[in-house]
Amino acid sequence: MRWKRAAGRALLVCSLLFAGPTGARAGEPAGGSDGRGPITLVTGGDLTGYLRGVLDGWNDHHPREKVTLVELPDAADEVRAQLVTELRSHSDRFDVLNIDVAWTSEFAAAGWIKPVNADRFPLKHFLRPVVDTATFGGRLYAVPYVTNAGLLYYRKDVLDREGARPPRTWAELEHLAKTVAPKYGMDGYAGQFLPYEGLTANVGEAVQSAGGSVLAGEGSRVTVDSPAARRGLSFLLDGVRAGWIPQRALTYKEEESRKAFQDGRLLFLRNWPYAYALANARSSKVAGKFGAVPLPGPDGPGSSALGGSNLAVNAQSRHQRTATELISYLTSEPVQRRVLTEGALPPVWADLYADPELVRRFPYLPTLKRGVLAAKPRLKSPHYDQVSLAVQAVMHDALVHRRSTNATVARLTRELRAIVDRG
Repeated sequence: MRWKRAAGRALLVCSLLFAGPTGARAGEPAGGSDGRGPITLVTGGDLTGYLRGVLDGWNDHHPREKVTLVELPDAADEVRAQLVTELRSHSDRFDVLNIDVAWTSEFAAAGWIKPVNADRFPLKHFLRPVVDTATFGGRLYAVPYVTNAGLLYYRKDVLDREGARPPRTWAELEHLAKTVAPKYGMDGYAGQFLPYEGLTANVGEAVQSAGGSVLAGEGSRVTVDSPAARRGLSFLLDGVRAGWIPQRALTYKEEESRKAFQDGRLLFLRNWPYAYALANARSSKVAGKFGAVPLPGPDGPGSSALGGSNLAVNAQSRHQRTATELISYLTSEPVQRRVLTEGALPPVWADLYADPELVRRFPYLPTLKRGVLAAKPRLKSPHYDQVSLAVQAVMHDALVHRRSTNATVARLTRELRAIVDRG
């Protein structure tokens, strides 16, 4: 919702651009200064420690405009809570914000960040879908920094033994999970189904893979009551009822599901790319025995929730020009390469996914690129936090108590409409 850890790893590391007092044009400094000076970059925990080295490169060349790194906790919900507290108080403590892609619409609608001049950034070099995560109301409010897409991990050794190929459709996934997994004493399929941000991603993926949506019009319309959305929800609800999605999977976040797969207890796993290197480590029971493919859908490859983070500038920052230039530095090709090689995070530059040297080190890059290109942003809404909590609560209750699809859609529609109407 970062790459080397779970929900937290898959989802954040960022910052954005400029802003100004009411009436200031995009890119102008706040408070009447020249917009230059020392700045602060706030982010969720940098779990690999690569970011300080990247910022040292900036500080060496900008002695009067040095950037200080502030690391918040790893968990995305804690990061968001601390950022919201600062931004609501109109604090200028943080200049460049590290925001999950799902928060861009909310922060833009609240006036905490302001539109960015797209011409200042190499957007044409980025993977196409990531730019959409940084827009709201047809305007660019942030700059993509890190991306992410879910993959389907599978036990290659087991499927090879059975003469089966990795599933491309839900029907193939269900058949193999029902028939092959029990023969080897394994559970069939798991994602992240505990009521937290990961469940929102899994639900969104199922719905959009079936051609449906939960919300439309940037969160202004509830669209979950459609045949396509029902088909997507039924994929998860029916899987739990039939048992090829085990009950224990309803307690899984990223790490719990990864460990289940890594310990040899799962035939199929939906997870972020960070899990690849860990599952292939020497201590892993499945090292060298698994593969990764795009998520399946009803009739072919499905669509992942688009994860990652965007760089944004606090509207109250007094040094917005420096903040904007820092974002240009962080989204440059050399730094994006380090994001992957040192930070183990998926970069937004498209060409890096075809670089022969990088593909040798990270063999899943071509698969990940296909996943990102087919991915869509998670439930775009200025009330994202409330929407996500409603999806989590309704869907987890339905999975645990094996509610019908009709009952689940009816309740989800009521709760989401209440949120949209209040907005």
